[in-house]
Amino acid sequence: MAIEELPNDKPIAGVHCVPITDDGLVVMAWDKEEQILTTIGGRIEGNESFEEALEREAMEEVGMTISNEKIPFASWYWESTDTYTIWYLVKVQQFLPYTFENEKTGYVLLNFNTAKQMITKLETNFEKRIQILDLAYKKAIQLEWL
Repeated sequence: MAIEELPNDKPIAGVHCVPITDDGLVVMAWDKEEQILTTIGGRIEGNESFEEALEREAMEEVGMTISNEKIPFASWYWESTDTYTIWYLVKVQQFLPYTFENEKTGYVLLNFNTAKQMITKLETNFEKRIQILDLAYKKAIQLEWL
């Protein structure tokens, strides 16, 4: 699951990010349909680059712009589609006024430990999301973002 570079043996169909604010908080979105805190991201559309898809998803889901520096740190292989989803560590540039008309109804800012505690309380199958946050935390420490 942890990666240093993008996999190239299967297509990459989805991108997600773990955004970090200047003061070291994690941004997560509230998914009103699934009733979970989730990382921000989704499917790559049309001819988008990974970076363009990530920037679009961050804006669509939480009204947030992210930095140009996007560090891939994890991948997940989906056997059902024979594709990967890639997670990036990114820095938050700014939050813009937003109406939350899509599937997300807001975002929360929290530290890594609180995010993991909340996910554990809210979900029954939380292991993958906890793994992603653990990998993001390790990468953020390595990059001296925290």
